[in-house]
Amino acid sequence: MKYISFAIPCYNSEAYMEKAINSILPGGEDVEIIVVNDGSKDGTQEIAERYQEKYPTIVKAVKKENGGHGDAVNCGLAHATGKYFKVVDSDDWVDEESLMKILDAVKGFIEADSQVDMVIANYVYEKVGMPHKKVIRYDNVLPENQIFRWDDIGRFRLDQYILMHSVIYRTEMLKLCQLELPKHTFYVDNIYVYYPLPHVRTLYYLNADFYRYFIGREDQSVNEKVMISRIDQQLFVTKTMIAMYELRLITSKKLRKYMVNYLAIMMTVSSILCIRSKKKENLIKKKELWDYLKKKDYKTYMKIRYGILGQTMNLPGKSGRKVSSLAYSVARRLIGFN
Repeated sequence: MKYISFAIPCYNSEAYMEKAINSILPGGEDVEIIVVNDGSKDGTQEIAERYQEKYPTIVKAVKKENGGHGDAVNCGLAHATGKYFKVVDSDDWVDEESLMKILDAVKGFIEADSQVDMVIANYVYEKVGMPHKKVIRYDNVLPENQIFRWDDIGRFRLDQYILMHSVIYRTEMLKLCQLELPKHTFYVDNIYVYYPLPHVRTLYYLNADFYRYFIGREDQSVNEKVMISRIDQQLFVTKTMIAMYELRLITSKKLRKYMVNYLAIMMTVSSILCIRSKKKENLIKKKELWDYLKKKDYKTYMKIRYGILGQTMNLPGKSGRKVSSLAYSVARRLIGFN
């Protein structure tokens, strides 16, 4: 039995993908490593096949035409046979000690016939040039080492939302909710963690620093200049998330509040990128995004627009945009993203 399937989407990843693979291999026969070559033009496929040949019962080398990160995740999920499913980006890695703790927890669920839909662990910002590595923990908001539901959660801070880095889903649940990420689109990791939420009934949190999130490559998708150049994709993802649910129909009040706040973060990121681009056409797109939310879900719009983030991102005039940009810069330094 494979307890966790790890999908590693790879595109021209020959320079760093082995670190990701090697970090998971200590899981042995309990894990499945699906290396998805998303149409790479370098030695990615040769590396994947070498690992498959050396570890034939653990590593799968899957080759596909280029479809983008989200499509590579879709492919990994389609090939997954493990009870749980985890995405590890090819330039990231996982902590061995934490991996063993998570495997023990998953084995416990299965032995006890307990159905846990989402497992959450901490992640670490491995930011180049930063001697202090920021760890995103959830011990102030989630019960530790026990199965719980949405109504048991506390209040999330702005810097500790559940991201792709921190989440492991039950594979069957992901397939049943028909998660499918858009092709050729960046930032779909937000869809990955947002869309399944109403389908998640039970959760489990381990206070372990599991996922190591590397930040430092100039071509990285979270680099601010890169994000501004791809602003249309960011806006598309945000609009897609807005269109997914009528949030007033979410029965759990705490889950509903969490999802509203998640959308507020997405609206903030999209807005600030439009502002910092200093392009008139992007300021028009920013207005169109807020109008879209207002038309789709007026109640959610009012909560977000007149919350702290919404007000900060919609200050009038050129001076207002400067204040918005400054607020973003301060938050970025405090939180450590980008």
